[in-house]
Amino acid sequence: MYKKKSLVFLLLLLLVVITVTCKKNIPVTAVTLNLIFLPLTVGETEILTPTVLPVDATNKEILWTSDNPIVATVVNGLVIPHVEGTATITATTLDGNKTAGCNVKVYKYVEGEPEMVIVEGGTFTMGCTKEQGNNCFKWEYPIHKVTVDGFKIGKYPITQKQWETFMGNNPSHFKGGNLPVERVSWEDAQEFIAKLNAATGKNYRLATEAEWEFAARGGNLSKGYRYSGSDNPDEIAWYNINSGNTTLSVGTKAPNELGIYDMSGNIWEWCNDWYGSYSAKTQTNPLGPVEGSYRVGRGGSWSYSVDYCRVSYRYYADPKRRDNRLGLRIAYSL
Repeated sequence: MYKKKSLVFLLLLLLVVITVTCKKNIPVTAVTLNLIFLPLTVGETEILTPTVLPVDATNKEILWTSDNPIVATVVNGLVIPHVEGTATITATTLDGNKTAGCNVKVYKYVEGEPEMVIVEGGTFTMGCTKEQGNNCFKWEYPIHKVTVDGFKIGKYPITQKQWETFMGNNPSHFKGGNLPVERVSWEDAQEFIAKLNAATGKNYRLATEAEWEFAARGGNLSKGYRYSGSDNPDEIAWYNINSGNTTLSVGTKAPNELGIYDMSGNIWEWCNDWYGSYSAKTQTNPLGPVEGSYRVGRGGSWSYSVDYCRVSYRYYADPKRRDNRLGLRIAYSL
């Protein structure tokens, strides 16, 4: 009996060895990168993420190269810019020699330039989704599917120090260099962006309403929170109960899933869109109505109740309006 069991065990072991030895090699068929264009400022870095297909390929190892290492180098996907210029970063699979490239444009650093966060493109449900609770307003409906391309958005709202650097004045009611600038109309925001672009050579702009909500929800890393980064507003937002009736320094609460601060509370943030009713149709990169009377604002503020800090809440105002609750955050297309 013992000999039979030993024989069975040996046969099973042999079968396992044969199976492992004869396992079919699965070759790589393709590789892609999460970004095909990457603008960077000297001093910034960004990680490129490869996707190797098929997912069960045997050898997914990547060789990274730069065609212009004077401008930018790459280490395991981490792109490091050095001087102004352009470079192409290439990911090559060791199996099959499949390649994917990303065009990198490097800009010089300009004093006062805002710190930006990449939001990879994706699809989300916009409007009063179930986690928003039972207090939604009619203008948050109907919910609808939206796809947005990748973009960059400010890590923080524009501060008073940044505004003064490019505008030479400070319109804010509450004074402090690291406080968000306020008493800024939508038209004032356009003037600031024009001066910022002239100084940097870039194409900054206001986020579309869809981009703003996607970023506030955490983009592709969203955990489905009611507010931007948490279901507990005191973790991430300054609003009427905890603000002390003033704005607070940016970045003093916790960030959301993408590492973006103050998208709930502190100040309302202008978006690029004219205000209009939602459509239930699925949309890609919506820009809002072609005309209107009011521009969209998002995020809540230091003087509003927490319900207005929800990621789906929509505010709107005359584009000439200046208010100590109104400021801006900027974006940049990829």
